[in-house]
Amino acid sequence: MNALLVALGAGVGAPLRYLAAQRFGTRGIFAVNVIGSFVLGVLTGAAVATPGMALLGTGLCGALTTYSTFGHETVELLRSGRRRAALLNVVGSTVLGVLSAAGGVAAGAALFG
Repeated sequence: MNALLVALGAGVGAPLRYLAAQRFGTRGIFAVNVIGSFVLGVLTGAAVATPGMALLGTGLCGALTTYSTFGHETVELLRSGRRRAALLNVVGSTVLGVLSAAGGVAAGAALFG
């Protein structure tokens, strides 16, 4: 059952990531990584049960926020000579991702814990 929930969540998350990349490029990938980190933090802070975590955490957030896409976008920035943008992408994604996850944990615990 959990595998099906993961697949359903991924079926929503992957197209959202694709559309964000098509519409907003690197900024879209950056945004979905930060938003996904926050959502996963909320789920963790709320101590969401296994089915909910499979659907929304592993499925949706896992497909929405992928390290491979982040890596690809960073390499493409470097290839195009945009070193500063690549560095900002790495630092910004890491720092804001962690801060978003921490904020999400706090929000989830406060709202649902």
